[in-house]
Amino acid sequence: MNVFQMRDKLKDRLNHLDVKFSFNREDETLRISRIDNGKGVTVKINPIVAKYKSQKEKIVDEIVYYVEEAVEQMKGDVLENTDNIQIMPVLRSPSFDKKDKNGNLFVIDEHTAETNIYYAVDLGKSYRLIDEAMLEELKLTKQQLKEMALFNVRKLENKYTTDEVKGNIFYFVNSNDGYDASRILNTSFLNEIQTQCEGEMLVAVPHQDVLIIADIRNKTGYDVMAHLTMEFFTKGLVPITSLSLGYDKGHFEPIFILGKNNKQKRDPNVIQRLEATRKQYENKDKK
Repeated sequence: MNVFQMRDKLKDRLNHLDVKFSFNREDETLRISRIDNGKGVTVKINPIVAKYKSQKEKIVDEIVYYVEEAVEQMKGDVLENTDNIQIMPVLRSPSFDKKDKNGNLFVIDEHTAETNIYYAVDLGKSYRLIDEAMLEELKLTKQQLKEMALFNVRKLENKYTTDEVKGNIFYFVNSNDGYDASRILNTSFLNEIQTQCEGEMLVAVPHQDVLIIADIRNKTGYDVMAHLTMEFFTKGLVPITSLSLGYDKGHFEPIFILGKNNKQKRDPNVIQRLEATRKQYENKDKK
């Protein structure tokens, strides 16, 4: 499967929509835009081709679902009724776009060296990032926007599953509502987990649909965490960071874990267990 074959596959899967396609050969991107108002999304083809080798049609299904939902939500003005608008925070990497396709600056706050906070209008099955023009339409200050978003993320239910690997405890937030990574902003939730930790607490947001919390109780736990975050990072639709963050009472510190014990890191039993854990998590329905 090459870039051009993937382009044609996506166009074939999306030809039922009232859209037009535009392929940028230099950037290897496919623009899918509505015919009625020109709004749309741009999909980077090369990363999908890379994921197709391991995920096959699953990654294509995810992209098609994402585009269908996004295009549907773009049929009208998302700010038609501001009374019931839900503002949510979303995490992105510092390298993520700072402007939309029209050159409008997104509203952004720095979080850590590895993460930035963007703000979004929740649209039910998707969301739209808020730019400065939208902020004016909402008649909100940036501080008000931030307070609303943090308040709303604290209201979310924090469902998680746990797994133990080589004596270390891993927590996986698995709400599947599109804001799993955003829960890293819920300090009360993180502090609650920290009270249960016997070792060093690490957190990770490899992509937008996962929050991993680890209670590292021995040296092997660091290798396990490094492998786990990289696995999620390479397979997520919107990757954020493959690095873990040390956490202590509201303070984050990015850390880089060196795999010193290569024998333990390559232990087939550990790797098999981690891969099973990741697949079990990612086979759940996503927003």
